[in-house]
Amino acid sequence: MNSVVILIIGLGLMSLGYFIYSRFISEKIFALDPDFKTPAHEFNDGVDFVPTNKFVLWGHHFTSVAGAAPIVGPAVAVIWGWFPAFLWVVFGTIFFAGVHDMAAIWSSVRNRGLSIGAVSGIVISKRARALFSVVIFLLLLMVNAVFAVVIAGMMIKTPSAVVPVWGALVVAFFIGQAIYRWKLNLPLVSLIGVVALYLLIYIGPMVPVVLPSEMMGLPANAWWIIFLFVYAAVASILPVWMLLQPRDYINGLQLFIGLIVLYVSFLIYQPEIVAPAYNTDLPANTPSIMPLLFVTIACGAISGFHGIVATGTTSKQINKETDVRFVGYFGAMGEGMLALASILAATAGFATLVDWQAVYHSFGQGGAAAFITGGAAIIHEGVGISPELSATMLTVMAALFAGTTMDTGVRLQRYIFQEWGEQYNIKTLKKGPPATIFAVACCALLAFGAGGLDGSGGMIIWPLFGTTNQIMAGLTLLVVSVMLLKAGRRVWYTLIPMVFLLFMTVIALLLQLKQFYAQGNWLLIVLDIIILACSILVILESVSTLKRFWPKKASS
Repeated sequence: MNSVVILIIGLGLMSLGYFIYSRFISEKIFALDPDFKTPAHEFNDGVDFVPTNKFVLWGHHFTSVAGAAPIVGPAVAVIWGWFPAFLWVVFGTIFFAGVHDMAAIWSSVRNRGLSIGAVSGIVISKRARALFSVVIFLLLLMVNAVFAVVIAGMMIKTPSAVVPVWGALVVAFFIGQAIYRWKLNLPLVSLIGVVALYLLIYIGPMVPVVLPSEMMGLPANAWWIIFLFVYAAVASILPVWMLLQPRDYINGLQLFIGLIVLYVSFLIYQPEIVAPAYNTDLPANTPSIMPLLFVTIACGAISGFHGIVATGTTSKQINKETDVRFVGYFGAMGEGMLALASILAATAGFATLVDWQAVYHSFGQGGAAAFITGGAAIIHEGVGISPELSATMLTVMAALFAGTTMDTGVRLQRYIFQEWGEQYNIKTLKKGPPATIFAVACCALLAFGAGGLDGSGGMIIWPLFGTTNQIMAGLTLLVVSVMLLKAGRRVWYTLIPMVFLLFMTVIALLLQLKQFYAQGNWLLIVLDIIILACSILVILESVSTLKRFWPKKASS
């Protein structure tokens, strides 16, 4: 199968989803109102609540939610064949992810910019809010601890990416000043920023940065993790317009351009997909495709982390409620396009089926390495960029995605601690700096306490990320469904995806529980039970609320 055919079909269907389906949902279901006073205007504080241009905010949302997951998940899931992964990414983006992100932002905008956990307390019950908070906290803990490890690994494996990744912070700072302080023209500022980022990518291979293998008793990757946590802590308490928002925006443009370069390379080179459409010759111990496909590919089809970002930072920056469609649905669509590129790079970036099978010799193989290796080969053949520079560009793409997600993740974890401070009247936690210290301390404790000196502790609980993430997405759709029902609106467009997702994910959690028991991994057994119990209790609370409102609304 020629990769170009799959590329055109995938992009074509996603485009129809945006221009037709998202318009229907935004107008007929959410009834987005351009005159509604958003929290960004109502509580404008210049720090967290800031009315923002929808294009700039799209960049923040897109890069914050993407991370490395839409690259890694699809590039792992193709072991079952490229066709199931393709179907889930395309139709998951259209009917699940886009609706989910719009719904989450809308629910928060209509509730003073509160997080989805706090919204559940208003819409369902205080008990649901407490249970929701546990799931959110664990998910953020996984993301922040693990992405630090992932980025550190990229810095060590590809020293040429260090200058572009860290230099992007300087570019972002000046972009923020240019937009908000100097009031310069946005297109001009965007052009200068993108050119600066690509100059850094060009310079990167010329000045590779390699830390000593050991400093003060700590290995190099541990130092990178420490640097990342310090940076994330500082970034999380700065005003969003100063670093987080412009960093996400300019990275979003750069990453989108990188996607275009990759897609153009496909069109020129037109490589054949060497992997099977449906793999019947699976390696030993590969789990069943059902239901694991739907948790292996989370980001890129639907992801609960999106709901945390959407209601944590994005909703606080919405200028007009009608911007929710562009920021939410198109932000999710951008991630779907990245996931599609990952599928194609991981299946058409190899010379032969034998070469592909050599990489995918067991479940869990492939991932970011397959995306970077396959994508770099396609870019080299398509547009003639050297393999080293192509690999650097794709590594920087992956690292910037992971970095912007970590930035937002630490800020969101700070919000969680502040919400707990408000909820339980703990004065210390109500303030930003102490809440940030607690947030980073939890991540560092997991990274170094469970992982030792190399800081890889987050990887211990990473096996639970996929199921926790998808449970979070299902619960977010559940809260929104209750909101819609209370407002007398149609709920099927959120309720059906929610039922499907929760059904698949609960089964996956039970299968994981069996696997962890067989391995004797008691830490993961306990965490799996906690997540499963909290989720079931939130579902029961929600069903009880639905029952109270369904007959009245259904008969009206």
